[in-house]
Amino acid sequence: MPFIHTYLPQATPPTERDAVVQAIHQALVDGIGMPQDELFNMVTAYAPGQFAFSRSFNGVVRSNGVVVVEITLRRGRSDAMKRALYAGIAGNLEAMAHVSPADVFIFMHENDYSDWSVGHGRFAMQLVQQVGAPG
Repeated sequence: MPFIHTYLPQATPPTERDAVVQAIHQALVDGIGMPQDELFNMVTAYAPGQFAFSRSFNGVVRSNGVVVVEITLRRGRSDAMKRALYAGIAGNLEAMAHVSPADVFIFMHENDYSDWSVGHGRFAMQLVQQVGAPG
């Protein structure tokens, strides 16, 4: 169960915000085989002046519309899977939410089952994973 934290400009309209969430989610489903019902994405809007960033770091030209995606999940994905996931997120954000790939930052934080509690205050590994009901 990946947990996503997405930061985007405060001026992002609700429909585009929702498209950003869905674009990231679909990339996780397609890229790492995450079940469709494992949608956990905390969205934080930042106001002008709250996020200082280089507009040219690493030779990439950025706009005011930078979207930052932090992914926390269990360790175990190969570098190839991560590369494909990052490309999938950037591609989906461009296609579904009109976010330039140059404006996409992605950070991955990996940990183990013992680092999670997703209900009842128990280790995640103590809970039997159940697929949620559709819709």
